[in-house]
Amino acid sequence: MNEKVSIFSHHGSKSGVERAAEVIFTASGFFAVLAVVSITLYMVISGTPALFQVGLLDILFGTVWAPTAAEPSYGILYVILTSIFGTALAILIGVPIGVLTAIFLAEVAPKKLANIVRPAVELLAGIPSVIYGLLGVLILNPLMYKLELKIFEGSTTHQFTGGANFISAVLVLAVMILPTVINISESSLRAVPAHLKSASLALGATHIQTIFKVILPAAKSGIATAIVLGIGRAIGEAMAITLVSGSAVNIPLPFNSVRFLTTAIVAEMSYSSGLHRQVLFTIGLILFAFIMIINITLTRILKRSNVESERGGKEKK
Repeated sequence: MNEKVSIFSHHGSKSGVERAAEVIFTASGFFAVLAVVSITLYMVISGTPALFQVGLLDILFGTVWAPTAAEPSYGILYVILTSIFGTALAILIGVPIGVLTAIFLAEVAPKKLANIVRPAVELLAGIPSVIYGLLGVLILNPLMYKLELKIFEGSTTHQFTGGANFISAVLVLAVMILPTVINISESSLRAVPAHLKSASLALGATHIQTIFKVILPAAKSGIATAIVLGIGRAIGEAMAITLVSGSAVNIPLPFNSVRFLTTAIVAEMSYSSGLHRQVLFTIGLILFAFIMIINITLTRILKRSNVESERGGKEKK
């Protein structure tokens, strides 16, 4: 009579290992939640005093940022709009390129070529953000300045930026989110069960049809995660954007120097004091709220999409 052999020699040792693992996992989860709660509380405590002193409407909808003037003004409407539109445009540019690159690496590229492209993408992820900013200053800004000179030639009202403008900031952000989108999307595409692809090809679909009709929908959860992380990278970037955006509070038009929420904090935190410093913490609180809202919204949209697809699958059966 054969006896089943446990990987543990004694039941007692098995229980001890499991209990220790449970304690470690519970503690890790607790500290992760504690970190989020602590950051949230700190941002709320540090960011809310200025709201009562200046006024929520004056901060959110004011268009003049002059914290060191004789009569200070703390309006950040243009800064908020710059972050929203800049992040949205960077996502619109970077996500399609990133997803298509991931499809190329996972489904189309020959193995030798993929082995060359993949390390290059991973290298992009390891480059410090300040390097992106320096490359933007040396390469992108001069090109944008030449374009600006041609477009506004003879203009007496346009304030020339030297190429440090909204377009430059958006392009740098789009490049910076590529590694995140490509790596996570490729992993999601490779995780799609092989039988789905085989079944699609067996039914007569072409390779391209299989990619866009079968593989991409099956990997949409991972791709959505890549988009969320890309948004977080874009909206939270500071150093590179400070170098290429001009760091001036203006309406976010293509050839205007602009300031993002992150760059507003970086540019002035070192010399700020009093109410000025409190307003900078309020900007950080607004940025934190934006990121939370984006994550919650996209998560709900993804869950709703999954529920609808499951319902559709059941109805077809």
